[in-house]
Amino acid sequence: MEDYKFLFKVVLVGNAGVGKTCLVRRFTQGLFPPYQGATIGVDFLIKTVEVEGEKVKLQIWDTAGQERFRSITQSYYRSAHALILVYDISTQPTFDCLPDWLREIEQYANPRVLKVLVGNKIDREDREIPSHIGEDFARANEMYFIETSAKEADNVEKLFMEIAAQLTHEALVSRSHYNGISGEVSSSVIESKDGSESQCCKFS
Repeated sequence: MEDYKFLFKVVLVGNAGVGKTCLVRRFTQGLFPPYQGATIGVDFLIKTVEVEGEKVKLQIWDTAGQERFRSITQSYYRSAHALILVYDISTQPTFDCLPDWLREIEQYANPRVLKVLVGNKIDREDREIPSHIGEDFARANEMYFIETSAKEADNVEKLFMEIAAQLTHEALVSRSHYNGISGEVSSSVIESKDGSESQCCKFS
């Protein structure tokens, strides 16, 4: 049996074709699948990392972006410790749909879930959404923000490791407050940072 201190469930959401599966596979397997088909329903991969001297298992759930799978994917929001909302920086409609995704998150997810906005495909030259627009949206909705390229591996490791670090830090703080919580940490004990950093914080 694999030894680990914490298990965190990370769920990726967003329109079909924004690169959710490619982000997950790049991080967990070091691969970029050039002809990746659309995800059917949900899929997940696991990767164990080390944070603050502790082994942390990330259970990363890749959800389908198509409307017909929405009722299935919504059920995965509830137990998520972190939700990654992905859009394609070269496709305006994927950004325009973000408010709809956020409404779903607010309806189905734990209110204290860690939320991260990701602008993917920064390797593309036909950018339609400037970085500052994504950052402003993240700030307005109290999310972390980062831009990535699954193809070039830009910021992919950083994205997931920062999430692991944030969740682990909060879990360790909560454990000291709740008399020795260990193993799988409930999202109910994951708190957001106070102050401006919780309003919007670039992973830097």
